[in-house]
Amino acid sequence: MKKITKICCIGAGYVGGPTMSVIANKCPEIQVTVVDINKARIAQWNTDNLDNLPIYEPGLKEIVGESRGKNLFFSTDVDKAIDEAQMIFISVNTPTKTYGKGKGQAADLKFIELCARNIAKVAKDDKIVVEKSTLPVRTAQAIQNILDNTGNSVHFEILSNPEFLAEGTAIDDLLHADRVLIGGNDTPSGQAAKDALSAVYEHWLPKERILQTNVWSSELSKLVANAFLAQRVSSINTISALCEKTDANVQEISRAIGYDSRIGPKFLNASVGFGGSCFQKDILNLVYIARSYGLNEVADYWEQVIIANDYQKRRFAENIISTLYNTVSGKKIVLYGWAFKKDTNDTRESPAIAVADALLEERAEILVYDPKVSEDRIYADLDYLGTRTPQENRKLLKVTPDPIEATKEAHAIAIVTEWDAFKTYDWQAIYDHMLKPAFVFDGRRILDTQTMKKIGFNYYKIGE
Repeated sequence: MKKITKICCIGAGYVGGPTMSVIANKCPEIQVTVVDINKARIAQWNTDNLDNLPIYEPGLKEIVGESRGKNLFFSTDVDKAIDEAQMIFISVNTPTKTYGKGKGQAADLKFIELCARNIAKVAKDDKIVVEKSTLPVRTAQAIQNILDNTGNSVHFEILSNPEFLAEGTAIDDLLHADRVLIGGNDTPSGQAAKDALSAVYEHWLPKERILQTNVWSSELSKLVANAFLAQRVSSINTISALCEKTDANVQEISRAIGYDSRIGPKFLNASVGFGGSCFQKDILNLVYIARSYGLNEVADYWEQVIIANDYQKRRFAENIISTLYNTVSGKKIVLYGWAFKKDTNDTRESPAIAVADALLEERAEILVYDPKVSEDRIYADLDYLGTRTPQENRKLLKVTPDPIEATKEAHAIAIVTEWDAFKTYDWQAIYDHMLKPAFVFDGRRILDTQTMKKIGFNYYKIGE
């Protein structure tokens, strides 16, 4: 097995950036180059001010600061990096298809295929190609087919190395991974490639946490892990709806069932719904794969997890509307949070988008405050839905830098992201300058019910 000394990663996003930064940091003898055709994004990764990196993750800027310019490089010269590397990670976006066959469920592999064709074109010697993006099963096979038909007589080994990062704790998840999954061919050269990648991770992780499997198992494990986690969230969220109709408290139920060692306490926090780039996408992929093999009952079962999640987001918005006397037209509503969860600036599939969209349909006037998400991103998320014109979105929804000032003359506040800062606000001061009755809808269950009611708020918490 030859020593890996040069790694290249195509794609400088939420997976590629942090993963490669940690690899470079832990493997000082390996040169790691992250490439992307997006010049603006690479410029952000190379910025002098580490607070301006394109991704916000606790601990990321420190690691980038330590390694960048030594053995960690960010570049737009894709071909040069491919040519020099012995191991190439593919970490590009794989959005759900918005067109054609499999629309709304299958992953769009356009970017993956372009990557593979580019590698095939440039490569002059043998390479290990690692798929790191969240991909549907059988992608490795597709990449292999493209690479094997290049005519350069170069040998490629394809590995599947799915990421299990949770945004907001990605650096910690990389440094202290529960497990690393490496799928590859069960051939001598396939085994050598798996061992070469394993050796990279063994710089900082114990060998027993690095699991080697065949490609299919590795690819499918990623989808299944996310599906199981999302299923827990949707399960407790459906129970939160039942709690609101009875005298039960969802937190007490979560605690009671969480003590059961077979169930465990994690991923049982009721909320306005799950978001993020993976849960919905991976389940839809699982649904699509099951349907394509004629396994309709399997597909229906997993699709229900998404249906329950959409229901939870819709229920939250509808509760705001019905509580405000069935009309929010012209009423000022402040949304606290836009990111899909705290400690990240990622907004993909964020419940905030669905909630804002529903309120805007009712002609509410919305003010959004999020400590890490940019105004451009917020408008881009709304425009992408195509519910109304970009002009209308900008007229009805405004982004504010001041969360307290924003609540002046407001009818209601909806908490849609669980940023810790929201708990420390002076809620008495906020109450004083809101219109009365003053409503707070806590979609993340982060505030204390008694305290809020004592101040005078009409306070609604999911699951109570």
